[in-house]
Amino acid sequence: MATLTESPLVQAAEPESDRSYQKLAARIAELIRGGEFKVGDRLPSERALAERFNVSRTLVREAIIVLEIQGAVEVRGGSGIYICAPAAGVMAPAAAYTLSPGPGPFELLRARSLIEAEIASVAAENRKDSDIDRIYAALAAMREHMQDKAANEAADRLFHLRIAESTGNSVLLQMVTGLWDHTKAPIWSQMEAHFHTPELRRASQDDHQRVFNALLERNPAEARAAMRAHIDRVIAEFAQAWR
Repeated sequence: MATLTESPLVQAAEPESDRSYQKLAARIAELIRGGEFKVGDRLPSERALAERFNVSRTLVREAIIVLEIQGAVEVRGGSGIYICAPAAGVMAPAAAYTLSPGPGPFELLRARSLIEAEIASVAAENRKDSDIDRIYAALAAMREHMQDKAANEAADRLFHLRIAESTGNSVLLQMVTGLWDHTKAPIWSQMEAHFHTPELRRASQDDHQRVFNALLERNPAEARAAMRAHIDRVIAEFAQAWR
């Protein structure tokens, strides 16, 4: 079983802001290529890897997702993360563990928490009755498609875009559209595969209802708090232990 002994492949700690989950995935891949972690080995815990590389546990999780997408590791719920046999008997080069240059799920969600919370506050002040009708239609569609993940996600996205639209500021709408476009990346889909459940959809429905009520009541403070609580809860769901 591999241990966390010091390795020459581990360089001096550098600020996390100078790195990305792709780079961390490549560094872990190098340890696998170098033989420190062998096929069938269980990787050290997220906490141990975070301490070793001087990064956050959420960055480690994103790196593990990249390695999983590339077939280098297998996440076994309730057991751990295990090294897989390389395809065709050849270990992929570290460069293969770089996906799109976009943000990781946690970075994206934290940005959304800040930006969309303020947008909800502005929307509560500026929205028109016609905006409320369109936002409610998206909310109703989410409820109607609770058991249809794809349709529910489409309505979820529309709900958030309608709120941004109701601010009357086209730049804010473009910002939210851009944030949501990042959720089409493979790393986001793989993260959701582990943690997106019907229970999460139901909890999100309740969150969205609270946001809608605040918009309906023209309560900026409550709209901001409800939106932030909603996105922060999703962050907490994605950060929990592997199932």
